[in-house]
Amino acid sequence: MSQSPDLGASSSSPETGTFECKVFKPLTSAVSPQLGELPDSYFTPTAEDLKAAQATLTARTQALTNAPLQLRATREAAEKAKRDRWPNTTIRIRFSDRTQLEKTFPSTERIQSIYTFVHSSLRDDVKPVNFMLYQSPPKREFKVSDPKIRELSLVELQLAPSSVLLVRFEDDSLNRSNVPAPLLPALMAQAIELPAPPAFGGDADAPGRAASSHTKATSDKGKKVPKWLKLTQRK
Repeated sequence: MSQSPDLGASSSSPETGTFECKVFKPLTSAVSPQLGELPDSYFTPTAEDLKAAQATLTARTQALTNAPLQLRATREAAEKAKRDRWPNTTIRIRFSDRTQLEKTFPSTERIQSIYTFVHSSLRDDVKPVNFMLYQSPPKREFKVSDPKIRELSLVELQLAPSSVLLVRFEDDSLNRSNVPAPLLPALMAQAIELPAPPAFGGDADAPGRAASSHTKATSDKGKKVPKWLKLTQRK
């Protein structure tokens, strides 16, 4: 588990009405069936699903591995082009009850800024609990303790222009799907319904388009694609 270290004054609770973020309510059963109502086959990946997930993981790994091998000038030029294209990155933090916390950061920020934001949004009784941000599947952990992660910008981590990160607490009782997200009461009071996903067919890299785990999609054969793969495919 990884907790945002050395948060200092920046971790103090925001005052009501000054939040520069959005909170989205969990999807209702009318929009998205409860996990218990879905057949096991819905979550069983096909061979094509696994190939697509592995391809995504391989591409990310190669990008991080090959980056140090590029000439410094070439690497800096490539990163500048990405920053110019995506100056801001929208991050959604999804809790176990599917409440989502959204905030937009400069794409030059590090993962530490995301941890600081999440920590400052938690209830006071939960702030001491360690937590980790990750994506899954394929599982990708964003640990502040990892020098290969903490030194990279959001662009370099391939989180721009928008990404969804999951949060897992060291106290497993906070990770249950029936436990409300442990956010500040003032934040929960301003929670709104999750907007409908955008229509397909546009520029997949359009800035500001946050990924949505509840998007309904189908495979080429008309079969449902597992939700975890839909999130991965949209990176």
